[in-house]
Amino acid sequence: MNRTPDAEDERPIRERIADNPRPAMLWFAGFALLVALEFGALASTVMAMPWELLMDKLPSFMTSIAAPFATVGDALANIPTLLSREVFDNAGWRLPGGGWGGTFLGLSPAIVWALRVVLVYAYALIFLYWLWRGYLTFREHYRYAEWTPRDDMVNRFRGHSWGLFGFIVVFMFVVMAVFAPALGTTTVERTIENPFSYETKYLDKETGQVETTLIGEANRGSGSEGAGANVGPMTYDKFDRWHPFGTMPSGKDMFTFMVHGARVSLFIGVVAIGLSGLIAAGFALLTAYYKGLIDLAVVIVGDSIMSLPRLLFLILLSFVLQGTWIAGIYNGGFLLALLFAATGWPFLWRAVRGPAFQVAEQEWIDAARSFGQKPRVTMQKHMAPYILGYLLVYASMTLGGIIIAVAGLSFLGLGVQAPTPEWGRAVDVGQTYVATQSWHISFIPGVLIVLVVTAFNALGDGIRDAIDPQSDSGEDGSSEVAAAGGSGA
Repeated sequence: MNRTPDAEDERPIRERIADNPRPAMLWFAGFALLVALEFGALASTVMAMPWELLMDKLPSFMTSIAAPFATVGDALANIPTLLSREVFDNAGWRLPGGGWGGTFLGLSPAIVWALRVVLVYAYALIFLYWLWRGYLTFREHYRYAEWTPRDDMVNRFRGHSWGLFGFIVVFMFVVMAVFAPALGTTTVERTIENPFSYETKYLDKETGQVETTLIGEANRGSGSEGAGANVGPMTYDKFDRWHPFGTMPSGKDMFTFMVHGARVSLFIGVVAIGLSGLIAAGFALLTAYYKGLIDLAVVIVGDSIMSLPRLLFLILLSFVLQGTWIAGIYNGGFLLALLFAATGWPFLWRAVRGPAFQVAEQEWIDAARSFGQKPRVTMQKHMAPYILGYLLVYASMTLGGIIIAVAGLSFLGLGVQAPTPEWGRAVDVGQTYVATQSWHISFIPGVLIVLVVTAFNALGDGIRDAIDPQSDSGEDGSSEVAAAGGSGA
């Protein structure tokens, strides 16, 4: 359907769909089906904030406002999903005569867990493919231009091996965070937060009978503390519980801790980057459009924040604000996100300030001004799309830095507080056992932190090279200008 656009074709996308609704309706039907299959898991990610704790920490005048959101959040998070542990239950026990009881189809917990993991990632791949099909549907049926620069960007990224590596790892990390309740071998509630409120069955090898005990007691007997007391990766403990990453010194399942820790890290990183990106883009557009005193004021404020030793400043603020109600949201996670956003926007602003000044000097911006177009419209339609690519590049690289910084603060005991899972705290807990049989406690989260941070940097490199293919060779100075924040003005 691609053809040369004319004046009649400059219409909103909804009008183009109305002219040819079939491709769009088919795609939307498939999209709705995929969302419906796992709506509970997706909703629980959005509503993952611990509302009970939040309600306790909020000032009294805000409690009545937050109460309806807590009710809605609990309802959405409890919607059943196709790939939930209720369907593929791996909490089983050995039978005296052989085999397993309480598990899906009587299979071993390891096989049921592996099946659930495979199905979750298969679903995520199908969902990703369907999003790609949506883009292709738009190109084929609803975009009138035969070619746009975005096509070349997409093609360059698809051929960028380093960028694709980063995309694959980041995709797996995001799926781990979104589907943490389904991927874990058990739940945070049962193994971390309230283990003495739940029971588990197991085959007592001495009596040959199936016994029942509290999960808290089972954890005490399954801790990894070096020689003589260790439950390593890909093993069962003596209570018939499967542990893909082994257990922690407290006996809690480490894989469940790690997948939910990924959700916490992603939450902090996305909130911090989202807020700092909005601030940075807003200031970049304002300073490039108006220049003068506005630019000078933002430069002074931004340089003042950048001059501070950021890590020490974060440690100081985290310590000072520990006892406040806002620190109780996500056990310090939301506070960390706000602190990273408040101290990180000048770096992103410096990165996009140069490109914003470049586009502000173009003829079409002067033409928009001369025709009396409102500044907000000019910045939104003609300037913001130009700096968006640069913002994505630096944001993806910065996100990896936030994840490792959060892990470092948690390692020091100043980040996300217990019992909320966080990767840095796992490294801290296991450092005593690095040279023992329980090496996995620090080693596994350490490797995952390095892998995820590297992947975000690789993804940023891939996006940068896709947007600006000459950036590696230095033939085009735009990336250097963007990095330096210079404008020539």
